[in-house]
Amino acid sequence: MNICILTHGRGVFTTGTTVSTKRLVEAATARGHNVRVINAALCSLDVSSSQPKIMYEGEDIGMAFDAIIPRIMPSLTGYAAAVLRQFEMNGIYTTARSIAIVRARDKFRAIQLLAKSNIDIPRTIFSRESAKIDSLIEEVGLPAIVKLDKSTQGKGVVIAETRKAAKSVLQAFYVLDSSVLLQEFIAESEGSDIRAFVVGNRVVASMKRQSLTDDFRSNLHQGGHGSAIKLTPEQEKVALRAAKAMGLQICGVDMILSDRGPLVLEVNATPGIEGIEAVTKRDVADKIIQYVENNAKKRNRKDKVGA
Repeated sequence: MNICILTHGRGVFTTGTTVSTKRLVEAATARGHNVRVINAALCSLDVSSSQPKIMYEGEDIGMAFDAIIPRIMPSLTGYAAAVLRQFEMNGIYTTARSIAIVRARDKFRAIQLLAKSNIDIPRTIFSRESAKIDSLIEEVGLPAIVKLDKSTQGKGVVIAETRKAAKSVLQAFYVLDSSVLLQEFIAESEGSDIRAFVVGNRVVASMKRQSLTDDFRSNLHQGGHGSAIKLTPEQEKVALRAAKAMGLQICGVDMILSDRGPLVLEVNATPGIEGIEAVTKRDVADKIIQYVENNAKKRNRKDKVGA
């Protein structure tokens, strides 16, 4: 099988290629597949109706692959999604639909979809009206979490412990014309959350992430540390429901434990593999390639999310 990993690096072992991408290449190669890493930013699209093409380094790769595994960085979402969409229009199987990735990267849109599916989430408010800051803070309480809509890996996420701090942060973001979410702080989580890695209709690996003592963000990229855990049946059910709600067959579901049960924080459309493999000792990359083998000959699933 010819597999494309659509990412932002030029090759397998060049600067900018992530360990997660390398792990997928290793797993696919070990299972006898031909793998090529394609930098989405270097693709050019010819979308003429008669003969659409995806040009890459002088070659039309529009029909060169049996399956596409997207590994798209947030800053490249728009263009990379267009490239992925062209592969989809050519009938090539993709492990994540372009619309599902774009949907997941829009934090408030994702939260709206989770809420629509009756999946419990932290109390969240989205507003552009700076004159109503006091009432917004009143709604979620203090301390409060302030998130940029495009935040990732814990960057662009701030905790405001006082009303004055919350107003200052919100006003600063509004001045920068940034879309901001105000979210309730779950004190009982004690700086921890859970990452469940979903492949198909199974959770193939899960870990608990704990923040540093002087930080509330548990992301491994922010210095948090992880430990392997076994999800409870309730937690696993929530993770699978969240993935389905977002129309994603492969994703990372982040949950926080509260007094009212697990709350979904985010669904990551292109989750990192390196961290969770290191913590859980599970071969997640191999599970992904097995999933591709079992599904690549099927047609891309019709998106049923409807938003």
